[in-house]
Amino acid sequence: MAARGTVVFTSVGRPTYGFDVFCIGVSPECGTVRELVDYRLTDGISVNYNGQFMDDHQTVVFVSERGGAAEIFRTSSADSLAENFRVHRITALPESPFLDRPTVKNGTLYFVSSHEDADRPFKSCSAVYSMPIDGGKVTRLSPPGVVDYSPAISQAGRWIAVASYGSGEWKGDFHEIATEIVVLQTENPTDRVVISGGGWPTWSGDSTLFFHRKCDDGWWSIFRVDLPEKLNESMPSPMIPEPKRITPPGFHALTPAASHSGKWIAIATRRPETKFRHVEMLNLETGSFTRVTESTSPGLHHYNPFVSPSSEFVGYHRFRGESVSGDTIIPELERVRSPIPDLRMLRLTGAFAAFSPDGKYIAFNPEFEGVTGVRILDSTGRRRWTVVKDRVAFSVAWSPKEKGVIYTSLGPIFDSAKATVQIARISFNPMDLDNREEVPAAVTILTRVETGNNAFPSCSPDGRFIVFRSGRSGNKNLYIVDAVEGEDGGQGIRQLTEGEWIDTMPSWSPDGNWIAFSSNRHNIQNPAAFSIYLIRPDGSDLRRVYVAGGPGSSEADRERINHVCFSPDSKWLLFTANMGAVSAEPVSFPNQFQPYGEIFLARLDGTGLRRLTCNAYENGTPAWHDHGDWGLDVESLTLDKLGDKLTGKFDEPLWLTC
Repeated sequence: MAARGTVVFTSVGRPTYGFDVFCIGVSPECGTVRELVDYRLTDGISVNYNGQFMDDHQTVVFVSERGGAAEIFRTSSADSLAENFRVHRITALPESPFLDRPTVKNGTLYFVSSHEDADRPFKSCSAVYSMPIDGGKVTRLSPPGVVDYSPAISQAGRWIAVASYGSGEWKGDFHEIATEIVVLQTENPTDRVVISGGGWPTWSGDSTLFFHRKCDDGWWSIFRVDLPEKLNESMPSPMIPEPKRITPPGFHALTPAASHSGKWIAIATRRPETKFRHVEMLNLETGSFTRVTESTSPGLHHYNPFVSPSSEFVGYHRFRGESVSGDTIIPELERVRSPIPDLRMLRLTGAFAAFSPDGKYIAFNPEFEGVTGVRILDSTGRRRWTVVKDRVAFSVAWSPKEKGVIYTSLGPIFDSAKATVQIARISFNPMDLDNREEVPAAVTILTRVETGNNAFPSCSPDGRFIVFRSGRSGNKNLYIVDAVEGEDGGQGIRQLTEGEWIDTMPSWSPDGNWIAFSSNRHNIQNPAAFSIYLIRPDGSDLRRVYVAGGPGSSEADRERINHVCFSPDSKWLLFTANMGAVSAEPVSFPNQFQPYGEIFLARLDGTGLRRLTCNAYENGTPAWHDHGDWGLDVESLTLDKLGDKLTGKFDEPLWLTC
């Protein structure tokens, strides 16, 4: 049977709605700011980022997620500075789940796409392509099997520089990914010259490259290399000068953009004295810095600068603010493009979604961690309710038999195995959903205080039992408890798995035959080496589900799989995994986490592996419902009516702060 129904998931650390592309006027010769105000170049719909100027009239090409995936758009109005926006989608590979880093030169659009599947797990599918800006044939410029990011085109359009990961598997790096700066000709892209290790290249003229990389002293810095004039004639072994570091230690310098005047470059910096990433200009002759965005928006992050052809404007993207036109809230539910026609996908602003038995409601934690409580959301995204607030709650499971019963974990779930975290049964009257925003609920604790860290409840299809993870023995294993009276009543509690490893995140199949869970029992020394396991509710027939590779393969040893759940017909497993590698240079995005969070599905025997999401975020905590005869109308969802206020709080990656 084909996969069908509705999948709801969360994206941890995704930049919440509010990015727009802006620019500020600068002096083309000396790299100073002309006026202390910036102008918005995009229309405030969804998330807009990674822009590039197409001309000197502030026309830009940029990435937007307004269609449920990262796609390329362009403005077509010379009146952009007056916010007279006319935005058009560029129909480059409409089937692609992820497009990035667009730039236009001589009527040709260059960009990154992930529409061609990788030839094996643990490999990115990002590559560089080109096409006429007004439509036409799409040409792959990256060789088959080669992963390329961040294309930059030289001033005359003769050369392309990319940050290339090569043809090998992803090594697991996610702070500074091990890319090399590679140069190729636009007319003959098969000839490639490796310049240096680094990322995010940018051209000044046709022979000078700037890029960033992390230095041995721990600071991300900008490097410069001046290439031979006859680079192509020296192939395949040209004499490349040693790149020169041009930004000093003491602050991070990232994502350079060179002026065409050759006098200065724009960079994003993270200095110890500020909590924000800002755009600065480095004068290449004097070595002096001009701080640009600290004057216009000192309390906001600014990302990925770019320069106009005349060097009179510097662009970047940032939070657009709360009072400007455009999207003004973070929607509770957002449509996401699905690669499977009968499988609808929605992103939830919250975590650990769980459908009610009839599919009309979604229970969830409004935050991933902290004092999150439990909320309920109408599956059409139009109404929401609070059933538990001012409590540290984590993960939810709706009883398959009771419309008014939800299970959750109460306590600091990320603490040790001995920390007090309890499984709770939340009971409420479903009729209260008609006339209240805060729904009265009775909370019954099912586990004993002294039993330590109990979490991730999942209910049996008959509603009688809960399977959960507990650290009561000193190890985190699975237990089954009475769903109504807990471990001190009814049928009490019994241990399902036992061992000096981690068994966690269990999910009971809708047909009652299996419990799926994540475990590192095959590699106890590595607390992150999780794979999928299946076990019968009576403890028999334990087996590992191999999805990346067979037993003993190197791919199987690298699996990091979490948040597994079943399809409504119990024939498919839905889960998050690290097998998709990295889609874009992580340092260019805020809120970056380890990229083990693309969503996949596979049959119970591990076959039929299919990737469902492909983006630069960490996706997780999915739930799946068939919706039966009720039929959730995804197209009817209103994304501008219910949600949380935009705040613009985009955190830097923890490994970048200084």
